[in-house]
Amino acid sequence: MSVGISIAYQGELRCLATHGPSGVQLHTDAPVDNHGRGESFSPTDLVATGLGACVLTILGIQADKHEVDLSGTRVSVEKHMSSELPRRIARLPVRVEVPVALDERMRTVLERAAHTCPVHQSLHPEIDKPIEFIWGAKS
Repeated sequence: MSVGISIAYQGELRCLATHGPSGVQLHTDAPVDNHGRGESFSPTDLVATGLGACVLTILGIQADKHEVDLSGTRVSVEKHMSSELPRRIARLPVRVEVPVALDERMRTVLERAAHTCPVHQSLHPEIDKPIEFIWGAKS
């Protein structure tokens, strides 16, 4: 399966990306520390966003299969860039806060599923990408 995404350069280190199937658009801007204004997601911010959204989506799929309600579950991702050249993402720690109480078996199912997310599997092995679960978190 393939999905087309078109990206147009808007000038001043900004791009406009269009999702082919839906037509939904998003803007990117280079970060302040790389000559941009930092007024929108940077391309590497979108990698972190993709990882977090993918983990949460995979958890939702597993939860649906097991008839578990994960409403209120939140994911946060911190993007850490390498201080060495070439400029690259060095670390993407993921924190999953699940507000519902689940038994050990279901927690194990979900924790294992998180690591199967296609974005997690696609990122370079040198990128440190730990996933931490907080069970019974307040939403």
